[in-house]
Amino acid sequence: MVLDLNACIDSLFQRQLLAESVIKEICEKTKELLMSESNVVHINAPVTVVGDIHGQFYDLLEIFKIGGYCPDTNYLFLGDYVDRGLYSVETISILTCLKLRYPDRVQLVRGNHESRAVTQTYGFYTECMKKYGSAQVWHYFTDLFDYLTLSVVIDNMIFCVHGGLSPSIHTIDQIKVIDRFKEIPHEGPMADLVWSDPDPGREEFAVSPRGAGYTFGSLVVEKFLHENRMDHILRAHQLCMEGFQVLFDDQLSTVWSAPNYCYRCGNLASILEVGVNGERHFNVFEASPENERPLPTEAQRALFSNGIPTGLFANGNSNGLGANGASNGLGGNGSNGSNGFVTTNAIEAPQDPIHYFL
Repeated sequence: MVLDLNACIDSLFQRQLLAESVIKEICEKTKELLMSESNVVHINAPVTVVGDIHGQFYDLLEIFKIGGYCPDTNYLFLGDYVDRGLYSVETISILTCLKLRYPDRVQLVRGNHESRAVTQTYGFYTECMKKYGSAQVWHYFTDLFDYLTLSVVIDNMIFCVHGGLSPSIHTIDQIKVIDRFKEIPHEGPMADLVWSDPDPGREEFAVSPRGAGYTFGSLVVEKFLHENRMDHILRAHQLCMEGFQVLFDDQLSTVWSAPNYCYRCGNLASILEVGVNGERHFNVFEASPENERPLPTEAQRALFSNGIPTGLFANGNSNGLGANGASNGLGGNGSNGSNGFVTTNAIEAPQDPIHYFL
């Protein structure tokens, strides 16, 4: 049977899951496509840039309503498509189909959650088991994650990445030679690109409280842009209560696209529209009304396996949500996230610091 991508996309927009066999074929064909892409994909504006989605499928549909549908709008997605939200399967399914259907119109960057280790803890693995009865769909998608590009450059002016910079990387050419076709390592330049965060309070690199990657300051950003003859760094990876954040005299921006993150953070979200002359406009939006339906108890239990730490937020402030002694932390003690539950008590960090600071 010939794969009908249009029918797959239509089904997903109607909130219908694809068959396991169809997902297998889509992932195999998408891997073939992604294999030909560089670690640094060069594209032209106009393009609409989307930050973390985290399985909030109804908010992704809202993004398409606001920003336009493919192929009329070019999209660049900056990673973290899965985990935390209730609809990671639907989210990554539709993005993969759109990439395969419109390869030059849709770009998918790898985030730190596009990882076997992380998705076993923060919901995607459990969701695949619940919706398909086995781990096969999880295997198909996590194998696909190994092929996602690490960065995108818009008009040779804007460097786009999920997390941030690395002390091991000074030029774009150094990113091009990274072996990306593997699980994200715990350290090294590939890990830094998906895990690092800017720190407005410092100038150079420092150890990250996340337990992976680094924090980096104004001088690091200035040197990288000067060395590579670029104007701006665009990234995601950190929750911004107002939907976005601009730092270092407009040299770096964070775009966050999951409104009311985890269905209770109360934050706004945004998409960034980059125009043909390099102009940047943040289109801020609220959570989709369809998220207001009561969550089933089992879905609530599966949502969180650990709290929301301070390191998650772009301003370094958890606003009362988290695992650092906050009174209304989110989390549970389930194995691989399957037995976690929403609680009003703060929780302790797990042994692996990488899994704590997400």
